[in-house]
Amino acid sequence: MTQNNTRNDRKIFKKPPRRYQPKGLSIIYEDCDIIVVDKTNGLLTIGTDKVKNNSAFFYLNDYVRKGNSKSKNRVYVVHRLDKDTSGVLVFAKSEKIKHFLQESWGEFSKKYYALVYGIPREEEGMITSYLTENNAYKMYSVNDPKKGSLAKTGYKVIKKSKHFSLLEVDLLTGKKNQIRVHFAEKGNPIVGDKKYDTKEKDIRRLGLHATSLTLIHPYTKKEMTFTSKIPSYFEQLMNRK
Repeated sequence: MTQNNTRNDRKIFKKPPRRYQPKGLSIIYEDCDIIVVDKTNGLLTIGTDKVKNNSAFFYLNDYVRKGNSKSKNRVYVVHRLDKDTSGVLVFAKSEKIKHFLQESWGEFSKKYYALVYGIPREEEGMITSYLTENNAYKMYSVNDPKKGSLAKTGYKVIKKSKHFSLLEVDLLTGKKNQIRVHFAEKGNPIVGDKKYDTKEKDIRRLGLHATSLTLIHPYTKKEMTFTSKIPSYFEQLMNRK
């Protein structure tokens, strides 16, 4: 789904040639303001000091520049997904659009699929805590609001098996590792989470997927929803005997 815009102060959107398609990303939607992708697990949103080039940000910049390093086209990071989390990720094409999306971010709907160990005691509920970070860069909950940032995670069990539960998660705040911390502390850690749980070594990936993002388009002001289907690996694990 693409759209052209012919206002004099905005460029007409033209999709780059197929040969510039970014690695590890499927483009869900693109116009002259935003680009929405489906990120694979194992790919960083933005590079680090050690990994500069292997990131969604790097590949999308190359994509919008059509391989021309001198091009002024670029993308801007609006939000992030953890390296091992897959799913819907949006980038802006200007700093103005980036600020609009970030300022409105709390009003947008973000839904995830989470595959967890066991079955939560309550099959539907809300987890609320204040999150802070220790010296090992791990997040954890505290009771004192002065020592942490408010984090709220809604969830509903949608499928159960012998070993796992598949949850639909409503991310009401966007704190670092929020979903992973909340379910680990609840006693139902995310499958494959090496940072907050070490139960099994043979799980191939983190059981967390950003499945849906609903936002207000920064130019048209229309509500738009972008989705990504549940990874087949989640279904494989649910069917494990």
